[in-house]
Amino acid sequence: MKHKPAGLCFTKFTKLTWLFTHIISRSESLDGDYRSRWRSIRVMYFTMFLSSVGFTIVITSLWPYLQKIDDSANASFLGWVVAAYSLGQMVASPIFGLWSNCRPRREPLVCSIFINLSANIYYAYTYLPKSNNKFHILMARAFVGFGAGNVAVVRSYVAGATSLKERTSAMANMSACQALGFILGPALQAFLSFIGEQGFTVEFIKLQFNMYTAPALLAAAFGIINILLVILVLREHRVDDHGRHIQSINYTSEDINEEETIDQVAVLTSNVLFFVVMFIFAIFETIATPLSMDMFAWTRKEAVFYNGIIICGIGFESIIVFLIVKVASQRVGDRPVLLAGLAIIFCGFFILLPWGNHYPKIQWADIRNNSLRSQISEAMIASNSSVEPTGCPYEQTWCQYTPAIHLGQYITSDILIGVGYPACNVMSYTLYSKIIGPKPQGVYMGWLTASGSGARTLGPVFVSQVYTILGPRWAFSIICGMLVMAIIFLSSTYRRLIAFSVRYGRAVE
Repeated sequence: MKHKPAGLCFTKFTKLTWLFTHIISRSESLDGDYRSRWRSIRVMYFTMFLSSVGFTIVITSLWPYLQKIDDSANASFLGWVVAAYSLGQMVASPIFGLWSNCRPRREPLVCSIFINLSANIYYAYTYLPKSNNKFHILMARAFVGFGAGNVAVVRSYVAGATSLKERTSAMANMSACQALGFILGPALQAFLSFIGEQGFTVEFIKLQFNMYTAPALLAAAFGIINILLVILVLREHRVDDHGRHIQSINYTSEDINEEETIDQVAVLTSNVLFFVVMFIFAIFETIATPLSMDMFAWTRKEAVFYNGIIICGIGFESIIVFLIVKVASQRVGDRPVLLAGLAIIFCGFFILLPWGNHYPKIQWADIRNNSLRSQISEAMIASNSSVEPTGCPYEQTWCQYTPAIHLGQYITSDILIGVGYPACNVMSYTLYSKIIGPKPQGVYMGWLTASGSGARTLGPVFVSQVYTILGPRWAFSIICGMLVMAIIFLSSTYRRLIAFSVRYGRAVE
């Protein structure tokens, strides 16, 4: 019987050991990449959360703050201030999206977050100038919005770092973080309202710390934390539709033939529908405080506090909706969930239409005619000037003939919109990322974000003008009409809103 040489056996053993070690090393490397990828995705979740906080943390106090530091500010100007944030975001989103396609995403993220936190500090000091304070608030909010243009980078990163199977869940998680920011922003504002309008002054830096400036300063502190996380934790990761890791930043999958192009009709449809969703929600955000002050005769402080609680409740509701949406989309698909969301938002605004014979309280309701008003001396009016007027301003002529909206209507509408909006939001982004497919998504996500920002620019301006001049009946009727048209438009393009890989037969819906 022949025995194999000891050297040959040792060589084979060495090769097997090397192969086994290589497999383990490869497995550990893949596991390390997986963990690093999801750590980076969670940093993007946190960035989205802070972007949402940066918008909502001052939204309920914006109107009273304007009235406090600049007497010339009116409801129409409020629309421009709210729109300034979205206008800044609309301009910045394609720029940051293009930047992220060409360079590591850490660069546009750090730059945008720094702009955002600097603008929040600027907002906290807008009371200092002797005049034109309202324009300083306008500029501060525009720069906060410009910094928030990084949501295009965030969403393109998550879309590129997840497989097709992971994407709906990841997008839903990111939208849940956005909703959490939507909750905590008004909640923090409601909590900080206990500081009061006067607060205290830090003489060394000439800073008034009160219920209006504290939220902006807190948002700036969050921005510093976010920059540190992006620098220390975020790593570049990209995977294809099947989850295979890709090294290149602007890599295009080899599976794509030159003849396989993105369905531009589906891209346009997604942008239009997202515009409608964001336009309507921007109207809801903008009108909440003035509407509640007009209809329920709330003071500035009451409006900030109560609307903060209501928006908090909507945010918690949204998180539940996101969890349901993840399950529902797996069972029935993304498109039916989007369609149902639009229908629910329609019901929310339809319920909000004024009806009945009860009319809102008019400011200075005891002054009922010009003859009586002329009999009251200026001294008497001055003596009562410290009392904050409540109710519907008599300058808004519709207050005299438009029925009041009941608190029950208002809360029911909030609940329905709180169900429909998050469903539409997450499905819009998820469908859009799937339609684009494995190609670099930075610019495309930039345009979608710009579409939403354009809606949030026009929405507040539209509602502030229509609401001030014509009242809630006209404003909400127009919104209902827009939703009906959006539902018809979605139904007519329903078959084209499918994933890139499904369209070319590489996957089944």
